[in-house]
Amino acid sequence: MYALVVAGLVLFAGFIRAWVTQHEIGSRFRTATVSRLSLLAVATLSYVLLIVGFLSGYDHTASGYIPNSEAANAFLPRYMDWSVTVPLLTVELLAVCAVAGAVARRTQALAVAGAFLMIFTGFLGAFVIGDGASVEALLTWGCVSAIFWIATNLVLIRAVRASLPKLTPASGVALKRATIVLLGGWVIYPIVYLIPLLGASGAATTVIQVVLCATDVVVKVGFGGLIHHIAKLRTAEDVRTGDDMHPEAIWIASEKQSDAGMPREVYLAEGASVHRRRARPSMTQATSSEAKTPESHDDLDMDQI
Repeated sequence: MYALVVAGLVLFAGFIRAWVTQHEIGSRFRTATVSRLSLLAVATLSYVLLIVGFLSGYDHTASGYIPNSEAANAFLPRYMDWSVTVPLLTVELLAVCAVAGAVARRTQALAVAGAFLMIFTGFLGAFVIGDGASVEALLTWGCVSAIFWIATNLVLIRAVRASLPKLTPASGVALKRATIVLLGGWVIYPIVYLIPLLGASGAATTVIQVVLCATDVVVKVGFGGLIHHIAKLRTAEDVRTGDDMHPEAIWIASEKQSDAGMPREVYLAEGASVHRRRARPSMTQATSSEAKTPESHDDLDMDQI
C-alpha cells in the first residue's frame, strides 16, 4: 500500500512539473511534451485505480492483508496503463531524435504498434487465456510478447543510432542516457511477468508490486526528465543557429544555453510603422492566370502590401 501511494504521488508530482515547465521547450519538440503530460496523467489515474483495487481486493486482519475474490483484479489497471503509456514512451523518445519526415512517421508507427502489441499479448497470457491460471498460456504469450519487445527495442535503437551523428555531443550523450534508462527499465517487466511461475504467495505479490512501482517511477518520471533535458538542449541549439525562436533565455543547471530568440525583422513600407490592413477578397473571386507578375521588387507598390 505504501509503495502504491508513494509511486502515485511521485507520478502526480512529475505531471505538475511537466505542466509547469512545458514552455521551456520549443515547438519543434512539442510532441515530447504532449506525450509526457499524457502518460503521466494516465499513470497517475491508474495508480488511483490500483489503490482502490488493493483496498477492495484485500481484507485487513490482525495478521495482515488477506486476499479475497477480487484480489486478481488488483493488477488489471497496470496493463490498461501500460497499453497507453508504453507506446507514448516510444513517441517521447523519438520526438527528440533527429529523424524526420517519412522516416520519422514510419519509425513512430512501428514503435507504437510494437509497444502496444508487446503489452497486449502479455495481457492475454496473464489474464485472458486460461483465466490467468495457465502456465502454458503464460509462457506462450510471454514469448510472443518478447518478440514484440525485441522488435520495438530494435526500432528505437536504430532511430537513436541514426540520430547521434546529427546531434551535438551534449545532446548525444543525453540521448544515449535516456535510451539506456528506458530500455533498461523495460527489462524489469518481463522478469516480473515470470515471477508467478515460482508460485503465488503474499511475499511474491508484495515483491512484484514494489518492483513495479519503483520501475514505473524510474521509467516514466526519470526518463521523462531526461527527455525534457534533451528537448531543452536542442531548443537552445535551434535558437543559437537561428532555426527557431524562443520567448525567453534557456537555462539548464544554472548555465545559460541560449538567449531569447527574437523574431526575424519585418520589412515595412518606407515611412510606415505598421502594415496596412487590406480588405479580405471574396471567396468567389479568382485571380486571372494572365495577371501581371512584377518583374522586380521595384514594381511593387508598398502601400498595397
